[in-house]
Amino acid sequence: MAPPLIQLKDIKLTFGGTPLLNGVELNVATGERVCLIGRNGSGKSTLLKIAAGLVEPDGGTRFVQPGATIRYLPQEPDFGDHKTTLAYVEAGLAPGDDQHQARYLLEQLGLTGDENPHNLSGGEARRAALACVLAPSPDILLLDEPTNHLDLSTIEWLEQELDSRRSALVLISHDRRFLTNLSRSTAWLDRGRIKQIDRGFASFEAWRDEVLAEEERDQHKLDRKIVDEEHWLRHGVSGRRKRNVKRLANLHTLRDQRRNYRGTAGSANLAAAEAEQSGKLVIEAKGITKAYGERKIVDNFSTRIQRGDRLGIIGPNGAGKTTLVNLLTGGMQPDSGTVRLGANLEMATLDQHRESLDPKSTLAEALTGGRGDQIMVGGKPKHVVGYMKDFLFAQEQRGTPLEVLSGGERGRLMLARALAKPSNLLVLDEPTNDLDLETLDVLEDMLGDYEGTVILISHDRDFLDRVVTSVIAPEGNGKWIEYAGGYSDMLAQRGADLKRETAKAQVPAEKKEERIAIPAAAPKRRLSFNEKHALETLPKKMETLQADIAKLQRVLDDPNLYTKDRKTFDDTSAAIAKAHDELSAAEERWLELEMLREEIEQA
Repeated sequence: MAPPLIQLKDIKLTFGGTPLLNGVELNVATGERVCLIGRNGSGKSTLLKIAAGLVEPDGGTRFVQPGATIRYLPQEPDFGDHKTTLAYVEAGLAPGDDQHQARYLLEQLGLTGDENPHNLSGGEARRAALACVLAPSPDILLLDEPTNHLDLSTIEWLEQELDSRRSALVLISHDRRFLTNLSRSTAWLDRGRIKQIDRGFASFEAWRDEVLAEEERDQHKLDRKIVDEEHWLRHGVSGRRKRNVKRLANLHTLRDQRRNYRGTAGSANLAAAEAEQSGKLVIEAKGITKAYGERKIVDNFSTRIQRGDRLGIIGPNGAGKTTLVNLLTGGMQPDSGTVRLGANLEMATLDQHRESLDPKSTLAEALTGGRGDQIMVGGKPKHVVGYMKDFLFAQEQRGTPLEVLSGGERGRLMLARALAKPSNLLVLDEPTNDLDLETLDVLEDMLGDYEGTVILISHDRDFLDRVVTSVIAPEGNGKWIEYAGGYSDMLAQRGADLKRETAKAQVPAEKKEERIAIPAAAPKRRLSFNEKHALETLPKKMETLQADIAKLQRVLDDPNLYTKDRKTFDDTSAAIAKAHDELSAAEERWLELEMLREEIEQA
């Protein structure tokens, strides 16, 4: 087994009275891909910061292999005083790193490098931060919710980029599909400790359920044993004093075990307050169009939404998803065309822009609107503490300022506010952001049981597959097409070139059939900027590595080195092995690119 690049041993950290981390162990070897799973508030982000060396634990040790490089992606990046995104990304490069990677990755992520980092949207900030951690090609990547605020095409690009790299990965994400595609082992942070399996996320949920079921059986056995010992204490005490003292001490030990047991956090009790049933027709749009200046956002779009439909809207950031929802729900008037809303509609909306909340207000004030201790849920008063508990908030949190809540807690708060209002039409904009997997399961079940109609914007492929009955996707130039089924069904109907079409966004929908029937000739393959740069720089890199190997070999040629200086021998052996690996990889990559160049020139 390869030695760990990073090792956390017996990590302890306490906030308040309850230990957040209690003897956590985590090893990450070269090339390993670990998904870090846990409930909101379990300490995942804190543990990642400890691994990155940004937080000092109360106890335990952190070891990083000498020379290993680490890059950490926080949920909220700090751009410092950098004037442009390019300057921000370049600041993360070491002297020996490839400077061209900064601009290349920014361009791949849809940025020019000239943007002011402090004026970026959430998605743009996340893309700039990703370019910053990816550009140095580190040995270890620690990524905290890397897909948050990213659109589908960028998420899929990121998957491919991470999959092609040799870096070890530790991922925190709520995106099941992303974790399934990338992870090879799973670390489950639960009640302050880590349980780990050498299988990816696809195996996690079944394994977790087995572990919890076994734990429940053990607790049941413990309870029965305590009952038996208490029965003996009341009825079976004998005259053998030593034996009695021992059994009494054993009973005290069993009671301590039961008292100190930390059960799992309960599930959120998500339930939408439902209004009276709407009419069968919910929304009918005919030929609606909306443009801003020369740019068409929606062009001649028609749809018919009926009671009980679950409609998913997808597309790149800036494609006009929110504009389309506003047109459909009457929040915005189209330039042309008509929208007819059905009878008896009661709409509740979840807005992704959580900054609209006052960060200084408390959790209870955000739920009640600052009016007493009652919140109206479905038109009936309910005590705010009871409603908080439904969404996994403790009673002690009622006075907590919103600014100190985690991302997952803010997500649950927004859901609590939206679901309290009686509705028969739910409009949800990115409802999955920051929610843990267990809460996502409950949200999916709630939407499945909801008798009204759902319109949601989401970039979570797995969530879309589980929830929606149809998907609306952009085709470019303001054209939108509705597909039956979930995200995977849409892909099957559109074909495998979804990403390329979405990125181009230039093919009008009405010409799609013509393009399928008579495929256009594929453009001639060309070497990318990155490939050209690698072809030019790899020979020099290979010469440098060969010189380094020769120099190290001269040190090892000393027959007495092992006995007189064991440390130098070990360090030199490790260095020469690493140099050989890098040389082999460079030679393979250069040969691959050279063959590609010849094929392109001969084509």
